[in-house]
Amino acid sequence: MNNDIATHTFRFLFLVLIQILILNHINFLGYLNPYLYIIFILLAPITINRSLFLVVCFLLGLFIDMAGDSGGIHAAACVTIAYLRPFILRSSFGLSYEFQTIKLNKVRFGERLAYVTLMVLIHHLILFFLETFNFSHIVTVLKKTLFSSLFTILTTMLALVLFRKNNS
Repeated sequence: MNNDIATHTFRFLFLVLIQILILNHINFLGYLNPYLYIIFILLAPITINRSLFLVVCFLLGLFIDMAGDSGGIHAAACVTIAYLRPFILRSSFGLSYEFQTIKLNKVRFGERLAYVTLMVLIHHLILFFLETFNFSHIVTVLKKTLFSSLFTILTTMLALVLFRKNNS
């Protein structure tokens, strides 16, 4: 158990630092920005205490907000996908979720891609709507959501493949 806590703590800190120091400075053509820090939310244990998980996800978003002076939009997006995560897990994995036997590195590629895609799209849609906070710019919000989501999904899937544990 202590090893799991240390692993998740390291992952939290590593992803926050990578996001703040490197990824927040990528903004290609104004639409392409990867948000890899949500890997922490994607890989959190299924059996985690839900209240604790919501608080930790709030802190994750808050650290990103404080570093980027973004006024709480990352915290709101993180808490939203953390809250919706059980429903997305159920819709992506079905019975495997019901029996709490999901190991993200052992599920089929299509299920993993569906899960990552839903989480990233919801996160980015909330993030960019709150950033713009104006329905007259909906086309811009949708473009930013689409392009950043595609880049985030690609980099997230690549990171999940490259850094997965090889547990037999």
